[in-house]
Amino acid sequence: MFKREEFVPDEDWHRFREISKDFPTPNIFINLDEIKKHYEQLKNAFPYSTVYYAVKANPGVPVLKLLDKMGSNFDIASRYELDKVLALGISPDRVSYGNTIKKACDVEYFYQKGVRMFATDSKEDLKNIAEKAPGSRIYVRILIENSSTADWPLSRKFGCHPDMAYNLLVMAKEKGLEPYGISFHVGSQQRDIGQWNDAIAKTKYLFESIEEEDDIQLKMINMGGGFPAHYIQPTNELSEYASEITRYLHDDFDEIPLIIFEPGRSLVGDSGILTSEIVLISRKNNTSLSRWVYQDSGKFNGLVETLDECIKYPVVSDKDHGKKGEVILAGPTCDSADIMYENTKYKLPIDLKVGDRLYWLSTGAYTSTYASVEFNGFPPLKTYYYDSEAIYEANGDFIKKI
Repeated sequence: MFKREEFVPDEDWHRFREISKDFPTPNIFINLDEIKKHYEQLKNAFPYSTVYYAVKANPGVPVLKLLDKMGSNFDIASRYELDKVLALGISPDRVSYGNTIKKACDVEYFYQKGVRMFATDSKEDLKNIAEKAPGSRIYVRILIENSSTADWPLSRKFGCHPDMAYNLLVMAKEKGLEPYGISFHVGSQQRDIGQWNDAIAKTKYLFESIEEEDDIQLKMINMGGGFPAHYIQPTNELSEYASEITRYLHDDFDEIPLIIFEPGRSLVGDSGILTSEIVLISRKNNTSLSRWVYQDSGKFNGLVETLDECIKYPVVSDKDHGKKGEVILAGPTCDSADIMYENTKYKLPIDLKVGDRLYWLSTGAYTSTYASVEFNGFPPLKTYYYDSEAIYEANGDFIKKI
């Protein structure tokens, strides 16, 4: 099905195994050096861009400190994320309030803290920004309808039709705001690079028409995220995305505007390994060909993106050299929805036993932060961070040297 070394090289694997072996499961270990590598790759691929890391992907303090040091800006979804970022000494002019669904009091809170760039996609939200954050820059998110080729689509709930986006930009100018740009998101884990071409073409139309008709000169395109991490389904490498997207921009614009990316999954996804312990192995009848493998982490404790089997993580064990058979992978809770993979035919070693560990690769994004606080009484999923020198808690506290 796949090989572990395709996702984690031997040297990194042996290092992870050594430093994580004494920690109780379930847990996730995040390799900060891997995040650093991915950030450098992104900046090299798009040297003309500005990065606003999507904090929601993994808000661990060690991640924020690393990306701050590397020069990243930050895309924020709530006042709680804002407080965490500002507490690290990060300037509010490096923050964008990228959530289009927000309370008026939160708009005011961001403004009072010094944030001056806001996303919007509706008249009511724009009115709140004009009232609570006067003079701020706004960018309007347009709706991307054909994003079914993304493993985790983000259509329908966010964004508005380009015609409405035009009206919102005009309204922003009338209300004393600065119409700054357009944003879009082609869907998380987007495997069809052509989706960026369609979105950029819509953006170009808005840039030209609003300048000709209403003398509004937009300056920025926020392309959101969408670049993939490495799961089971094959994707192009980042260099291929960069080559094509840069070509699309040059085809549509004589001079490329300010380009913002809001990477989350592509920066931190490959950095994480979730370790779980097998709690029970059973069959539903005497002749069943598939085993049910229940483990101590499930949809409610880190693996919610297996919902509808959308994200297909690589899963390995210590016994992968042996004969394998089909399994159904499920979590430990008393909820029948707590099944990760039933239709997708995962294969695990025949000689797996209760107490053996499973390793879920590429789980650095949208795992611990999606986990429940106390469903069935299970505690939140523990996440640890490490670099070449030490292991850290999620709050940045030092645990031990490596």
